[in-house]
Amino acid sequence: QVQLVESGGGLVQAGGSLRLSCVASGSRVSINTMAWYRQAPGKERELVARITSGGATNYADSVKGRFTISRDNAKNTVYLQMNNLKPEDTGVYYCKLELSAWVGYWGQGTQVTVSS
Repeated sequence: QVQLVESGGGLVQAGGSLRLSCVASGSRVSINTMAWYRQAPGKERELVARITSGGATNYADSVKGRFTISRDNAKNTVYLQMNNLKPEDTGVYYCKLELSAWVGYWGQGTQVTVSS
């Protein structure tokens, strides 16, 4: 059974940085597409960043140049480094193991709050 556990969220001032971690069990991050999504209050969940098994990455336009997704295969962990945070980055951040465009496993989420 696949389990994903996120950590690293918190309260930070605008312009600050956070690094989110997602530890996976039951499957290897190295052979799966892994992604970070976020959901702001009253809004739909949206893709923030994705990394494929081959290492290709893509980002939402709103975070390009500020966020970096990476993985540590030895630790079976995916990271999201978030720099120059803005109040609009506030939300619950979820890690996802994507088996396909429609099927995957979700973590429980971690709250990120950016104050202005």
